This record gives sequence, structure tokens and C-alpha cells, in this order.
Amino acid sequence: MTDRPDTPRSRRERPAKPALTRDSIVGAAVAVLRAEGLAKVTMRRLAQELDTGPASLYVYVRNTAELHAAVLDELLGEIGPAPADGPWRERLERVLSAYTVMLLAHPTLARSALTTWPSGPHYLRLIETLLALLDEGGVAPARAAWGVDLLLQHATATAAEHATQAPSEDWDALRRAVRDIDADHHPHIAAVAEELLSGEPGQRLSWGLRALILGIERTAVPDRHPNPSSRRPS
Repeated sequence: MTDRPDTPRSRRERPAKPALTRDSIVGAAVAVLRAEGLAKVTMRRLAQELDTGPASLYVYVRNTAELHAAVLDELLGEIGPAPADGPWRERLERVLSAYTVMLLAHPTLARSALTTWPSGPHYLRLIETLLALLDEGGVAPARAAWGVDLLLQHATATAAEHATQAPSEDWDALRRAVRDIDADHHPHIAAVAEELLSGEPGQRLSWGLRALILGIERTAVPDRHPNPSSRRPS
């Protein structure tokens, strides 16, 4: 006699669930991010995905902010090593562009990255790569250390800006306002009206990175550094 379809299965007959680990939690979070966006990456949702209770996750991840930072670090693993060919400035720009492209592929994560500070192996590898390229270019260590923060801020903000596109009517209204500006009241805006809104996103990102790199090379940092615990890096 066979069991009826609705006969409950004994727990002893159920396959054992895989052991819960931090890696499995982060992997599930990345899968949810790819499918539904960062807003759905919550402890409750991951508990459902992993067939466990939310309390069990807190053994491995302190809170949602740490979870999002771990997700960002995991995706940073998609960024390859620095290119081996070309001048150091060009290679530095290419690494930062790859970082920006990765964020653009995940719009909700791009916005979160403005206030998320990962500390995992992929983030540390990225910092090491940027510092190595600046060192190759002869940039003083202190300038390089502060410069990495500035370069990542710019790349992250660029991705977040383009991940949150304004409605087309807002953009059209801005273009009209700039184009029809009263030159008597705003002579400087009128003089560069076309340039203010010109350029493709990739061109602006590249120009901004080059401008920052040149500035980092030439600008000394203050003699007295603030307490490292007083601010969190980008």
C-alpha cells in the first residue's frame, strides 16, 4: 500500500538542509538582488530563501547594512585585475570605469554604495590595485591614500546619479531653462549654456577621473591627519 499524496513526511525522511554559512547567506542575497533589486534583500526574505528563521541569520550577519556591504563586496569580485598594458593613468581609469559599470548593472546597489563601506577581500583587493597604480605613477603615499577615497566617491556618485534617472520632462525643462537663460542676469551660464549639458555619460566620467588623478598628483595633503575613527572611507 502506497502513501497518500497528502500524507505528511516524517522529518527523518526529509533531506538534510545544507549547513547555514555566511557565504550561503551572501550568495542568496546576491541572487535576490539580481532578480528583484536591493530593496528585497532583507533578513526576513533571506530566511525564507534559506528555509530558516531570521534570528539564525544574525549569527553570521549583524544587520541589513552589513549584509548590503557584503553583497557589494561579493559583486566587486566581478572586477578583474588592472590591465597590464597602457600608461598607468589609463589603466587606473579603466579599473575605476569597470567599478562604475558594475554598479550601473545594479541600480539599487549603486545608490546604496554611497553609504555602504565593505571590508571584504574583494574591496581590499580593489583598494590595493588603485594604490599600486598610483604608486607606479610616483604619487606620494599620503596623496594616494586620500586620492583613492576621492576617486571611488566620484565613480560611485556617477553610478548612483545615472541609476536614478530623472523623468525626461524634468531633463527637458532643465535644458530649456539653460538654453533660454537671461544673459543679463546670468552671463556666465549663458556663455557656456551648451557645454553645461553636453557630453555622453562615459565622456564625463572619463574627464572627471582624469581631472581628479591630475589633482591628486599635485595636491599635498595636510600635515596633520584627522583621527582615522572620525570618518568612514568611501
